[in-house]
Amino acid sequence: MKIKVTAVFDIGKTNKKFFLFDESFREIHREYIRFDEIEDEDGYPTENLEALKNWAVAIFDKMLDNKEYEIQALNFSCYGASLVHIDENGKPLTHLYNYMKPLKDEVLDSFYETHGTETQISRVTGSPKLGMLNAGIQLYWLKLAQPEVFEKIQYSLHLPQYLSYLFTGIPLSEYTSIGCHTMLWNFEQKDYHDWVYKEGIDKKLPPIQSSCKTTLVNYKGHQINIGCGIHDSSSALVPYSRSIIKPFLLVSTGTWSISINPFNDGMLSLNDIENRSLFNMRVDGSAVKVSRLFLGNEYKVQVKVLSDYYNVPYDCHKKVKFNQDIFFEINRNFTHMFKWSTMYSEHMPNETIMVYDSYEYAYHQLLLELVLLQEKSIKAVIGKSKIKKLYIDGGFSDNEVYIQMLSQFMNTMKLRTANSSLGSALGAAIVISDKILESKFLKNNYAVKKHVSLILK
Repeated sequence: MKIKVTAVFDIGKTNKKFFLFDESFREIHREYIRFDEIEDEDGYPTENLEALKNWAVAIFDKMLDNKEYEIQALNFSCYGASLVHIDENGKPLTHLYNYMKPLKDEVLDSFYETHGTETQISRVTGSPKLGMLNAGIQLYWLKLAQPEVFEKIQYSLHLPQYLSYLFTGIPLSEYTSIGCHTMLWNFEQKDYHDWVYKEGIDKKLPPIQSSCKTTLVNYKGHQINIGCGIHDSSSALVPYSRSIIKPFLLVSTGTWSISINPFNDGMLSLNDIENRSLFNMRVDGSAVKVSRLFLGNEYKVQVKVLSDYYNVPYDCHKKVKFNQDIFFEINRNFTHMFKWSTMYSEHMPNETIMVYDSYEYAYHQLLLELVLLQEKSIKAVIGKSKIKKLYIDGGFSDNEVYIQMLSQFMNTMKLRTANSSLGSALGAAIVISDKILESKFLKNNYAVKKHVSLILK
């Protein structure tokens, strides 16, 4: 007898993953792949959308024929700030533009001159000025820079909804993708911001569907409930919010480190905006206060710098264990050593200065500097909320040096770590089910464990 499963595509900037979960949400199968980036028309690196599409369809079709599993449902979790613009035949009209692609100042200057001040718009949309990371600004830029292409757009789909469209043929929008620092949504009015209507962009956006709902589709002779997809950070929150009652803060780590406070009330303050806090959206359309760090990306860059400087293999960092003596020594005589490549910090030097003869020392120094930024990000999003529990999931949850240092600086909170491999995939499976999670769900299914600090007080 076949095992009934939910399939999930979990699409990150680096790793593209496919999971099968059984009816108790236990992972029973996974596959992953990476694609080399291609270049857009300006020569800027971007996602190979065609390769991603072909892989997703091929792997799903293969699993449909698997004799062990019966796929009953399918959903998608993807990174945000990424739009696929399709024509009337459902074909992409442009590259999937990289959210790190530089945007000329005159585009943003024109936007704010026309539609209001940066402070006004950031406050109600929960979106600081982030260039192409504001998906709405991508549409505004496209209208200005490529009006002939803009006119041909039938629908602009966020990446999770585009993948869903590949399997359903139904174009949809969805709250969590709309609400992730896109500058599209007015959180006070609970509708698209006025500028979206004034620019006619609303006509390019398909109807909104809750990420909890599915559509029953006959896909190649199989009856499958298919979700419309969900933004990965919002998806990562789902297993926690559905099984924990007391206030908590989640730090979902990966390419980005996203600190998520589901217990924040009210709109963002001017101080929040100055601290680069923003809103994401929960599956019901309500606001979630978050702060972001490009931590995983910067980590990847800097461990390459260390491996080159110390002439060691790149993956040497995976073998470094936390050393309390090294931590105490570099913390006691602390000075900033690293110039960030993809982030900004007011304390970073003009250039990286290697002061240690040892790779292990330099690695601890790197993690200490990153953790200090993480601490600041966490405290910014906590604000005045009374939160005592801190959960860490994603790639850094099994980095012993990161966890030990963070526990030292966040020692007023109870820190727990979760299985790094599941990421947002589990949330995408849960959100389209109608099952109620028990209180021990995270411990039993998500490998959540209490963290005991190794640092001697």
